[in-house]
Amino acid sequence: MNVERRSLLGGAADAHGVVIVIDVLRAFSCSALMFHYGIRDLALVRTPQDALAFRDRDPDYLVAGEVKGVKVEGFDLGNSPADIVSKGESFFRGRRVAARSSAGTQGVLAAAAHAEQVILGSYMTAAATAAYIRDRARVDALARGHETTVTIVAMGFEGVRPSVEDERCGDYLEHLLAGGGEGEDGYDHLQAIWDCLNDPDIAASLRGEHHYRPKEDIVLSLQRDLFDFTMIGRPEHDHVLVTRVKSAA
Repeated sequence: MNVERRSLLGGAADAHGVVIVIDVLRAFSCSALMFHYGIRDLALVRTPQDALAFRDRDPDYLVAGEVKGVKVEGFDLGNSPADIVSKGESFFRGRRVAARSSAGTQGVLAAAAHAEQVILGSYMTAAATAAYIRDRARVDALARGHETTVTIVAMGFEGVRPSVEDERCGDYLEHLLAGGGEGEDGYDHLQAIWDCLNDPDIAASLRGEHHYRPKEDIVLSLQRDLFDFTMIGRPEHDHVLVTRVKSAA
């Protein structure tokens, strides 16, 4: 397996092979939680208007996301893991969701046009994602006789400025893809959390200075390997449709 690293929107546009687009704070942590609570699928779109159009066509859709971190007027949800957990399974079970975010969603849309496969990356699903890709790489090697290329893209702040949490999640995924396990050299989650806590922007959220990002979002989003599924996107004509694939037992 050949693993490459990229960052931000430019990195997503250049990514190739199997592409993992990471958005820890907060879009793909939200996606993981919504799948955990039973949504059927997730449509990632470019603009708020594109998201609202799904609900216009089908009133059963939930509409989620943000612009510059703030929930869009008329949306059912913002981009807050804490809000999703507070609503719980009864709110999401069996629903479909259309979502727009400033970083992760835009990265997925940029990568999906040319990637062999695009995967939503977060700490919550990291181990399952790595296991899924390792299985795919074995199939590629045995059945097709070629090496799998994986590009890890850390989307950062609005896709234009690197963020510590996405880069550290990329480190973790790279470690897992190389076959590394808990406690082995190459990744230290305690250090990663410490790096995040000392980031000025994250620290401001933890002090309650960001009304749109509660401190609980930080705590939830840094939890590793909560779920045993991978979030896989498939390009449609005007969006990327994401479904979950459960890990083999």
